[in-house]
Amino acid sequence: MPSPFDQSTYQVRLEWGVAGLERLAPADIVVVVDVLRFSSTVVDAVASGVEVVLADAVQWSRNGAAVTAAASAAASAPTVLVGGIRNAAAVGRAVQTVQERTGERTSVAVIAAGELDAAGLMRFAVEDHLGAGAIITALTDLGIDHTSPEAAVAAEGFRALRGALRHLLGASGSGREIAGGIPATARIEASGLVPSTAEQAAQLDATDLVPALVDGRFTRFA
Repeated sequence: MPSPFDQSTYQVRLEWGVAGLERLAPADIVVVVDVLRFSSTVVDAVASGVEVVLADAVQWSRNGAAVTAAASAAASAPTVLVGGIRNAAAVGRAVQTVQERTGERTSVAVIAAGELDAAGLMRFAVEDHLGAGAIITALTDLGIDHTSPEAAVAAEGFRALRGALRHLLGASGSGREIAGGIPATARIEASGLVPSTAEQAAQLDATDLVPALVDGRFTRFA
């Protein structure tokens, strides 16, 4: 029987973390949103031609990489994209492209990764809510607008606050943590990647690059 929490009656859905992904009905596309640092770092790395392997990303991202791994292992075999504020409009166009290729309405699960605390419990992350909202807004602008209430709230929150993205990300708990230095930074650099800053992550539609997971590696969606 359908769950009241699976958002299956809506085309565009929103949930949080691996557990949220599992709560949703299977979707054609899963968009993983982990604005600081996973999404922004992977987007910029793929744009610059640096290969990013999911197995390596798991070593420095407990959140976004874990959601990506769970999505890629799903029996429904969805298209898995990485999105955030930096490429929100491009993600919307990628979803539209998939829909045009199939000739059918495409279901989209936008998964905000959130943060895990020391005990492994999910923590709400304002940057991921804004990133998810940016992507859902881009989808709505393209007419992919049959959104769940959860997705609609994220989109309207982004619309209201889009002028303050840089401040909000920098002043958030995650942004302040990064500014103070965190071990994950060294692990990202050890992987040959350049970790994104909160300021870079807040740059709306700075790139047209959308990473897609293909055979365990992130590649440019085409």
